[in-house]
Amino acid sequence: MIDIKLVRETPDVVRASQKARGEDPGIVDAILAADEARRSSLGEYERVRAEQKTFGKQVATAKGEEKAALVAQAKELATRVRSLEADAGERERELDLLARRVGNVIVDGVPVGGEEDYVVREVVGAPRDFAAEGFEPRDHLALGELLGAIDMERGAKVSGSRFYFLTGVGARLELALLNLGVARAVEYGFTPMITPTLVRPEIMAGAGFLDAHADEVYRLEADDLYLTGTSEVALAGYHSDEILDLSGGPKRYAGWSTCYRREAGSHGKDTRGIIRVHQFQKIEMFVYCSAADAEAEHERLLGWEREMLAAIDVPYRIIDTAAGDLGGPAARKFDCEAWIPTQGRYRELTSTSNCTTYQARRLGVRERDPEGGATRVVATLNGTLATTRWLVAILETHQQSDGSVVVPEALRPHLGLDVLIPPA
Repeated sequence: MIDIKLVRETPDVVRASQKARGEDPGIVDAILAADEARRSSLGEYERVRAEQKTFGKQVATAKGEEKAALVAQAKELATRVRSLEADAGERERELDLLARRVGNVIVDGVPVGGEEDYVVREVVGAPRDFAAEGFEPRDHLALGELLGAIDMERGAKVSGSRFYFLTGVGARLELALLNLGVARAVEYGFTPMITPTLVRPEIMAGAGFLDAHADEVYRLEADDLYLTGTSEVALAGYHSDEILDLSGGPKRYAGWSTCYRREAGSHGKDTRGIIRVHQFQKIEMFVYCSAADAEAEHERLLGWEREMLAAIDVPYRIIDTAAGDLGGPAARKFDCEAWIPTQGRYRELTSTSNCTTYQARRLGVRERDPEGGATRVVATLNGTLATTRWLVAILETHQQSDGSVVVPEALRPHLGLDVLIPPA
């Protein structure tokens, strides 16, 4: 949630952020009006509440008919206090609802525009020239079926479209990738976490996943719980309503979880294979740090993602995502997109977001100011370290003409194989 103080003091900054996102800047004026109404209502409540306390002392010392009259007035005053308290509460709720409709204020330098208005920050590596090698590459599903690694047909039979089985070397390859991710996370100083995949509504909302993209989330109505699409959600709630000690630096967690996404609105998109599915595995980095350190930490997360992509040896590019394509909590997001040979384009493998204080403000995560002793809201960041979709890039990039796939060297100790060979 945005800082109301920021809206009061720099409304033009918030308006500019809204415009860059393609959202209505007029909501800023609505928030300012609601904030003024809330403060006015609260001020009146506090004034009358103080009057009630003073009046109460008079009642205590009065006697006889005077006391009876004062008691009657005190009852009227108490009724007014309750009414004013309820009004102040309603004004607070109205302000909160408006504030939750505003995405995080973007960081300076974020490209303006929508999904296609990203800026390419860097291109790493060059795609293989399969034509020069003399064969037409198979797509990841054809390779997965040839290797006995992916079974979409039975996944659909058991669970419906966009579900799958990873079988044999497919399951082993995913586990090798995820275990490499955990090993690297530990090396980078992260605490590994196996996280819950069901969370309470207040945690899902606090992380910012029940706003514009609520239709992407699975809900268990009978239990009033939500299935998470990333361990970011559970990790964002891990320290909710706590005061953290960040004197020794950021708190870094790496969550391993199954992730669930409804993929609402994706009818007809990526229907072949495992690029866009309802269930997958992911290692997610999540960081709590001081707000002043957030941008530097964002670059560190991107650097760790780059090291993992280098480990699987795929060509990729880094894009600075445009404001209109950011999720509500993100103030800036960098995506790493790998080249997929059979699609002839780059597809997202990793994403890292600087959420500044947006999530932590909703979830009540603070730190103690080492200088003043007061508390202040911390920043949160997240980034992908490995996920099921990476198998697409690995299989297609490292395939050979006979349908075998050379295993990237960094994965071999975790997989126990140098080459994936189709069964005879």
